[in-house]
Amino acid sequence: MSGEAQVVKDFKSWLEEYEHGAVAVAAIHALTSMIKKSSASTIMELEIHLKNAQEQLLNVEYQGERSKMMQLTAACELFARHVTRTALDLGDFDACKHKLIERGERFAKQADLSRTVIAGNALPFFTDGMKILVHGYSNVVIFCLKRAAESGLRFKVVCTEGQPERDGYKTAGVLREAGIPVEIVLDTAVGFVMSEVDMVITGAAGVCESGGIVNKIGTYQVSVLAFVAKKPFYVAAESYKFCRLFPLSHSDIPDAEKEAQASSIKGVNLRMPTSDLTPPQNITLLLTDIGVLTPSAVSDELIKLY
Repeated sequence: MSGEAQVVKDFKSWLEEYEHGAVAVAAIHALTSMIKKSSASTIMELEIHLKNAQEQLLNVEYQGERSKMMQLTAACELFARHVTRTALDLGDFDACKHKLIERGERFAKQADLSRTVIAGNALPFFTDGMKILVHGYSNVVIFCLKRAAESGLRFKVVCTEGQPERDGYKTAGVLREAGIPVEIVLDTAVGFVMSEVDMVITGAAGVCESGGIVNKIGTYQVSVLAFVAKKPFYVAAESYKFCRLFPLSHSDIPDAEKEAQASSIKGVNLRMPTSDLTPPQNITLLLTDIGVLTPSAVSDELIKLY
């Protein structure tokens, strides 16, 4: 099909151009571009092209990164819901295609602005002189922290080391460049420093129907320690990460754990799960582009979105 391979090229090209762009946003831009370039001459043919393009995107592999299938799946489903719904029912093909492109561009624009909106919604939760614990690397969390610093607030950030990728060092480097005081703590020392911090903020790979989140390994144990220490645990996440999944345990997460590797001890394997599930009861609030939500409100928002 004309446009099948091209949609993947457009997707990768967008990610290369926007280093800190989200895969979900790249998918929305690529699908909209595919509609513009499509050689389809009927509504049915265009619908088939769209479905095939979505399948192409879902087959994209990521070297050296945790699986981002949840984001891609949610983005493709939302695109199908918001962009193609009703437009494909129009009788006139040219009018249908024009409507699809118009909606796709509007949806992409909203997705592009999501981090700015979230940073605005998150700002009231930061106060002068506070100490904030961050786990993993999240573009939206970094955006929120930079916005808070630019507003004149003074605070310190504690980044977990973030094994096995050690992406806490990446987070710390970006924040340091922005002039934000930061230090790194061992993942195993989160309990040691929890009494010192005022809040915890993390991103999410996906927001589940229950209001829980799937995120980088270690997020769950950080949330448990925050819950016990009675520290607020906030999640900053774009609404295009909301997905119709209801995992009940870590083992229900797609690609949560890869095959165990051999350790330095002969005959002993090393397990390296990449993602875990943080239940809704451990989350104080979700800071999103559609508002500040309690975990219990996510299911209602999913009904509106889908």
